[in-house]
Parts: sequence; C-alpha cells; structure tokens
Amino acid sequence: MSTTFPGTTIEAHSIEKGSSKMLFDGIFAAGGITLSQVSVMTGLEPYLIQNWVKRGFVTSPVKRLYSREQFARIVIINMLREALQIERICGLIHVIGGVLEDTEDDLISDDELYHRYVDMISDTSVNISSDSSVMQAAERAADGFEERAPGARKKLVRILQVMLYAHSASRLRHTAEEILLTLW
Repeated sequence: MSTTFPGTTIEAHSIEKGSSKMLFDGIFAAGGITLSQVSVMTGLEPYLIQNWVKRGFVTSPVKRLYSREQFARIVIINMLREALQIERICGLIHVIGGVLEDTEDDLISDDELYHRYVDMISDTSVNISSDSSVMQAAERAADGFEERAPGARKKLVRILQVMLYAHSASRLRHTAEEILLTLW
C-alpha cells in the first residue's frame, strides 16, 4: 500500500523516520524548483501558490525558483488547509516564523518543522484518539530541538500536536467521503 507525504502528491511505499529529509535532499540537490514543479508536487494550482506569496504567507521566489524553506511552508499550509481556516493557519505560521522576511525570529525553520512532523507520524504507535499518546509523540519529535528563546520547545510540541490533529482530521474526512461514495 502506498501513501503520500503529508501536503504533497509525492507517493511513498511507506513513510519512515528521515524519509522526508532524504526526499527534500533529492528534490533540491540542484538548487531551487520552479512554480510548475511545486504545483505538481503539491497538487495545488499555480495561481493559488502565487496568491499565497502575494498575501505574504510565503516569501517571493528568487529568480523564479522556490527554495527548500518555501516549499516546506507551502506543503505545511497545504496539509493544514483542509482542516483549519486560513486565518488559523496564518496565526500558526506567525508563531512558527514571526516576521516573514526575518529568519532570525523563527521558532523553527519550516524545513525542520516539516521533517520533525513527518518523523512523528512515521511512528506507528501513535494513537490519535489518545491525547497522551499524541503529546508523547510530539515530545519525542521535539527531542534535540535547540531553543532560541525560553519556552520555544513547549511551543514546538504544541505546534506538532496541532499539525497532527489537523492532518488526521483531514485524512478522516477523506475516508468518510470515500465510504459515502460507495453508498450510491
């Protein structure tokens, strides 16, 4: 059974710890990627990605190429948008990244956050219906995180929990819709 990396259309036989980092390393081995490549890998229409840039959710591409960080941000937004209102996602992005153009105030890079999230969901022992299981998984995913400011690790754990619940809600909605379609 194949699956896709969260927020993307990129298929994988299985998602294992470190697999998203290896994927990104391959995608960005030659540098940035084009809007059409981002569109294909996320399933998003180019105009939507450009709108997110225009609205300040994602920084502008340099020489029409999207960086690893920009791609991670787009993938995170895409993953969360089915379960959370865009205003909520913007609030979450602000907590993660502060001022868009200033990386010095970032709680964590989007790239690192995405990889920590994928590593967290690769743990098959996580039980989404158990708050303590989700908390423990988020705590493990935050292991080794170096705080730039006091309380940053605690915020990271909470962000990872939000991401897991939102992504799970989206997946459950899709499953319910697929089952519903079998009824007629």
